[in-house]
Amino acid sequence: MGTSPLIAPSWCSSPLSSAGQCRALHTTVSVRGLEEFFDLPENWGESRVKSGAPWTAKHLRTKSNEDLHKLWYVLLKEKNMLLTLEQEARRQRVQMPSPERLRKVERSIIRLETVVTERETALRLLQTGQEKARPGDWRRNIFGHVFWYRFKEYACPWYMNKRYKRKRFYTPNFVQPHLRLRIEKYLRERAKKANLEKKTQAKLREKFPQMKISSS
Repeated sequence: MGTSPLIAPSWCSSPLSSAGQCRALHTTVSVRGLEEFFDLPENWGESRVKSGAPWTAKHLRTKSNEDLHKLWYVLLKEKNMLLTLEQEARRQRVQMPSPERLRKVERSIIRLETVVTERETALRLLQTGQEKARPGDWRRNIFGHVFWYRFKEYACPWYMNKRYKRKRFYTPNFVQPHLRLRIEKYLRERAKKANLEKKTQAKLREKFPQMKISSS
């Protein structure tokens, strides 16, 4: 028994010679290749590439959540492209064109995360009255270190929980002198570092009097 030939649909102008000549309507996104990880072709070979200023938190606060969500992926895509460009320049042992672009993108990402965190905190304060996503408390361990303890859920009350009782949220009295010594050690190291920085700057001013040295 012979097989009947393929018949082209009414919306196709020419008969089907292969399965890929005439395709039905679809809504999938376009698939791009590895060129998305590289800079625009017009910027290839340029030593300087023009770029705008990083996003400020004041400007980001005026955006909606949907716009921030889209901007996050735009910045993430730009960061991946710049990291690829930096790695390729390092491989070829050449200077990356306009390396400040990567710092601008990273600053924008940090500020965007700050704005999103502010909105989440404000919404949580309005709904639950808690500032953090997971409630907790500042506590001190047996070594005198202060840390943020996040509350957990247990199947039994804390005074009946042996596992919780093994956690010591207090500092013994014999540890107090060591806390003072630890603070003194930290202050001595900070003062020693500051004096060393002053001496280094004084030597540089003496050796290069025309140089402007900014104190950190």
